[in-house]
Amino acid sequence: MENIEIDKEEYMDKLKNFLINENMDGFRDYFLDMHPYDRALFFTDVEEQERLLIYSYLSPEEVAEMMEHIELENIQPFFAEMDPNFASMVFAEMSTDDAVDILNEMEKDKVVSLLTIMDEEDADEIKDLLHYEEKTAGSIMTTEFISVYKTQTVKETMLQLKEEGPDAETIYYLYVVDEDKRLVGVLSLRDLIVADDHAIIEGIMNENVFHVSVADDQEEVAKVMRDYDFLAVPVIGFQQHLLGIITVDDILDVIDEEASEDYSRLAGISDGERRDANPLVAARKRLPWLIILLFLGLVTASLIGQFEDTLNQVTILSIFIPLIAGMAGNTGTQALAVAVRGLATGEYGDTGKLKLILREAGTGLITGTVCGLIISVVIFLWQDNLFLGVLVGLSIMATLVVATLAGSLIPILMDRLNIDPAVASGPFITTINDIISVLIYFGLATAFMSLLI
Repeated sequence: MENIEIDKEEYMDKLKNFLINENMDGFRDYFLDMHPYDRALFFTDVEEQERLLIYSYLSPEEVAEMMEHIELENIQPFFAEMDPNFASMVFAEMSTDDAVDILNEMEKDKVVSLLTIMDEEDADEIKDLLHYEEKTAGSIMTTEFISVYKTQTVKETMLQLKEEGPDAETIYYLYVVDEDKRLVGVLSLRDLIVADDHAIIEGIMNENVFHVSVADDQEEVAKVMRDYDFLAVPVIGFQQHLLGIITVDDILDVIDEEASEDYSRLAGISDGERRDANPLVAARKRLPWLIILLFLGLVTASLIGQFEDTLNQVTILSIFIPLIAGMAGNTGTQALAVAVRGLATGEYGDTGKLKLILREAGTGLITGTVCGLIISVVIFLWQDNLFLGVLVGLSIMATLVVATLAGSLIPILMDRLNIDPAVASGPFITTINDIISVLIYFGLATAFMSLLI
């Protein structure tokens, strides 16, 4: 592995030397010999002046192939520095769905400008996809697929495949339509190859073709393709017309995007925050959550104020507030992570959700009992006060049970209300459980004050 890394570094150094010496032929020989992903890594690592040279050394098609391997959130600045005419040609050479993803991130006037320069046929294909709502099947599908009529012969279809195959996203599946362009079947490349040349497509196609609607959520499409191991799935309109296909590489991007969003929300961060965002932008995106949590924190503070008399009589109680609140936050976040992951992957049905709640209740009871017993013994040995130890132990036990249940119940409730369960972020659950733990702790302490004094 170390030798591979060294060779790669030497390779990159040679490419940079070619750029410094403006050796176009040497650069092209080395650069185009690399995998497109490695080309993208090199390209994003060099300075703008060097990238401008690269644009002049490569064709729009070669740049397009490289751009498809750059993360979407980082790609806009590269198109901004290109000559607009060259940028429009690059978009024309890209897969339509990839081009649409990038254009959706750009300002509208910039998009209009690029589409105006672009070839009319290419621009029309992109415009058709730009109209679909973001994060739907329509927004991630590609129109570069092969469809055949059910009345064709195998021989005619093979000739069509040879002609259209180079421009198609995938040729492993051929989608069969009727005279009105409605989806009626699917045919694998294997079945096509082994069939008789004079056979009619309708006789050898599979009529049981799985499809998704153009308005379906991209996350639901991803679950379907993952569960059924599809390499591609057709997308139909409201009148069963075949509009496009979604391929597995697009779904991998969706899964990565959805996982990133869920992680951001669990941390209480806007999923729109980019890695290169300046402090002002980052602060603006985080402040709404922090302000909400600030006011929830004030609720916790006011609750503690309600038990001022209890604290004045037994001041040692204040020592254990961070301990109990921290344990509640930790166990609540653990339960939240399990629940959100299960809901995101779709592994819980209605019965599964009930089992999850019961399991988390049992887990909270066991962990709460063990932690409560341990802290009771520690406090008794430390403070020589048996009832104080019992009080803190009972508080932790009750808090962990309630916090674990809250961590699993809140995302399930949000899912039932059609709200993304990841919105029940870690900071939110932690603050809610702070309130619960304070109520339990001081409620028990106030009820048994005579024993503490």
